[in-house]
Amino acid sequence: MSASWSLVIHGGAGRITRDVLTTEQDAGARAGLDAALKAGAAVLAGGGEALDAVEAAVRVLEDDPHFNAGRGACFTREGTNELDAAIMDGRDRRAGSVAGVTRTRHPVSLARAVMTASPHVLLAGAGADRFAIEQGLEQVDPAWFHTDERRRQLDELLSRGADAFDSDMKYGTVGAVACDMQGHVAAATSTGGVTGKRWGRIGDSPLIGAGTYADDRACAVSCTGSGEVFIRVGVGHEIAARRRFTGDSIQQAADAVLAEVRDLGGTGGTIVAAPDGSIAWSMTTAGMYRGRATSGGEHRVAIYADEG
Repeated sequence: MSASWSLVIHGGAGRITRDVLTTEQDAGARAGLDAALKAGAAVLAGGGEALDAVEAAVRVLEDDPHFNAGRGACFTREGTNELDAAIMDGRDRRAGSVAGVTRTRHPVSLARAVMTASPHVLLAGAGADRFAIEQGLEQVDPAWFHTDERRRQLDELLSRGADAFDSDMKYGTVGAVACDMQGHVAAATSTGGVTGKRWGRIGDSPLIGAGTYADDRACAVSCTGSGEVFIRVGVGHEIAARRRFTGDSIQQAADAVLAEVRDLGGTGGTIVAAPDGSIAWSMTTAGMYRGRATSGGEHRVAIYADEG
């Protein structure tokens, strides 16, 4: 067992610039990222598992209305919130995910319950909601997820007759990846999808191998961005595959796969943690809410691309 551990989190990537965010939004997002980092780091520093750490970090972000997951999730075209999440254990590649859930306060914990208490990997819609109740997970009135800012975004989109996607791309999916003292990695991702989504649309976040992936032979990955393109590329698995078969560092692998996404017309970002404790983030956008913490004393959050 090593005494070292590492954790990386994200809160979405997009057109996140200093002229887009207000001072209050900047400060609020940083505070939320810091709280999530502290929650995950406390697990790892105490010798806990990477799986517990990523769940703890994502639960904090799901309760923070600055991010598009849980409370603060975007609205569908019908004015509802449909939540997606996934979690994966790098030790044996067990995974659980949910899509289109409507009442579970912490979708990431429901995804974990799918992994540990069902024979399945992905549950969706009404069935996932029923499973959450059977598992005793905290349920809330759907109004819990609503925020005035998210409603304003939907109203703006509908007034323009536009199709889905956030008008300014300054909010997004949340996620975490970690390596624990035992050298095991895990990943978790949670999202409200995209503003104005229709027809039960599901993005990359709950899809194992696309927006979420973890494999002790390579790395753990959580993604945010243009979900449809991330699905087509299989970003999470692709980064892990490059790590295993080409000898790329996790930074090289992440950069290369995001370049492929960009070539197909998509943008976004990803965070990566490897079993050797190395961590990385990569983005093709103006910013990505993000943070990293290590047993070596690093603890920092960032928003804009030029923050390094």
